[in-house]
Amino acid sequence: MPQRILLLEDDRLYSETLKDFLEDEGFIVDVALDPYSAYDLAYEKDYNLYLFDINLPFENGIEALKSLKESGDKTPTIFITSRDDKESLIDGFKAGADDYIKKPVDLDELIVRINAVIKRNSTDNKISLGEYSLDLEAKEILHNDKSLKLGYRVFLLLELLVKNSDKAVSYEDIYETLWGKEEPNLATIRVYMVKLKKIFPNAIEAVRGYGYIFHKDRV
Repeated sequence: MPQRILLLEDDRLYSETLKDFLEDEGFIVDVALDPYSAYDLAYEKDYNLYLFDINLPFENGIEALKSLKESGDKTPTIFITSRDDKESLIDGFKAGADDYIKKPVDLDELIVRINAVIKRNSTDNKISLGEYSLDLEAKEILHNDKSLKLGYRVFLLLELLVKNSDKAVSYEDIYETLWGKEEPNLATIRVYMVKLKKIFPNAIEAVRGYGYIFHKDRV
């Protein structure tokens, strides 16, 4: 599915140039020439990325991003700006920006940065579990965006259970996922389960003689 970008840029010619380039690269691009129009689009549609200028009519791009973040919007954002002062850079990141590119923009670099930011923030790489989430790329369990140091195989076990939520996962499937061709170790699995049950005390059910079930609705 194509990625959708909201481009907030008041220079009409420049915005059309960026829009044409990004659409040639396979993105769907909506253009707003001022923050108020951007707000309307942001509330109407879901975007994979915001691409914001800073110098804008009515209010600047940093203020616009702050307003969106305060409303609960978590869309990743890249600033494109002619500003080159350190204060603007710091303010941009404090407002919640993921990246910051100075004009004139190298279009090849822009694509690399866009893809990197979208990939880092892709929901395809994360599974939400209440206050917790699984980062499938980094292989980490996160609580309020802070990593819980539980170990690689503990993560693999939880990932297997969650991806098969409400289904019984056999010991054999667990052995294969965690150890492959290595000798399976039931005692170690039980240790891992103790760790997971401390986090999800009501979600994990043991199926006697077979394996385990993870109930997402009990998280």
